[in-house]
Amino acid sequence: MFLLLFFVFLIQFFTYWIFEPLASFLEYVLELRLIPIIALIGLVFLFSAKNIEQN
Repeated sequence: MFLLLFFVFLIQFFTYWIFEPLASFLEYVLELRLIPIIALIGLVFLFSAKNIEQN
């Protein structure tokens, strides 16, 4: 029983250790105050692309 509990805590620790920096980075990038900057970059990229139908 304690061995199983130890493995569960070990898996939870490594999962937190691996995914916490990624989650923290995504939380920072996707904050509400950064959405206008991301939208502006997206619009610039969208309208700066050349028209596909022009040959």
